Amino acid sequence: QVQLVESGGGLVQPGGSLNLSCATTGSIWRANYMGWYRQAPGNQRELVASITAGGSTNYADSVKGRSTIVSDNAKNTVYLQMNSLKPDDTALYYCNAQIRGNGYWGPGTQVTVSS
Repeated sequence: QVQLVESGGGLVQPGGSLNLSCATTGSIWRANYMGWYRQAPGNQRELVASITAGGSTNYADSVKGRSTIVSDNAKNTVYLQMNSLKPDDTALYYCNAQIRGNGYWGPGTQVTVSS
């Protein structure tokens, strides 16, 4: 059974940084896509950043230039480094993986940006 486990969330002051990680377990197959999404209260879930197995990345305009997504394909693990965090970045962050045509979600990790 494929499971995604996110970690690295927490409370951080504006201007601070966080490094989120998402590990995939239970699959011998390589993910062809992994991404980070977020959902703030009252808002729809939105893409933050994604990366394909080939290394192509995509970022939301709101985080472009201050976030970096990298993957360890051998471990089916993806990391999201976020810098210069703003209160608007406060949300529940979810990891998504696409493996052999199936999509999987983690339970989420909370990021709160507040002074």
